[in-house]
Amino acid sequence: MKKKNSQNTKKKIVSAAWKLFYDQGYDNTTIDDIVFESGTSKGSFYHYFSGKDALLSSLSYLFDEKYEELTEVMADSMTCVEKMLFLNKELFRMIEDSISIDLLTQLLSSQLITKNEKSLLDHNRTYYKLLRSIVIDGQKKGEISDDNSVNDIVKAYALYERAMLYDWCLCNGEYSLSDYSCKMLPMFLNGYLA
Repeated sequence: MKKKNSQNTKKKIVSAAWKLFYDQGYDNTTIDDIVFESGTSKGSFYHYFSGKDALLSSLSYLFDEKYEELTEVMADSMTCVEKMLFLNKELFRMIEDSISIDLLTQLLSSQLITKNEKSLLDHNRTYYKLLRSIVIDGQKKGEISDDNSVNDIVKAYALYERAMLYDWCLCNGEYSLSDYSCKMLPMFLNGYLA
């Protein structure tokens, strides 16, 4: 029970921080603001994070929360490709609507220079577990070719998504991330169909 409360506290802090970063901007958000918005304490904040900058890598936790929500509403009758298209569209729509380009840029650049945990590559994340299960299921049902390993397909898919995010940031959001990905992702996934 204690571990679950601990995870809930961390989630509250992360969710509150990213909401404030979006509403007020990263520079205008203080640790006191985050503590107040999350309904936690400064001690709890510093238990999980060394400072505000440490929250940048926590964006992947926010993405995983969205994937958990989407998993609950995803129809079992969808093909594996339909599931991947659905997850991508909904996550990219959430990013467009609630994550500022500046913060996403900071996250992507921090992953390039960090010597510590690269949260976007953490294969224990919900993201990777979900993708692996979809690909495994797709191969079992004969929807996805087994010419490539599950890990290779998941890696390529994650690479595709990171490339889209990187380009969107480079272009300063001048196009709709979710709409453009809806056009491009089917072509990418077509190479893996059985």
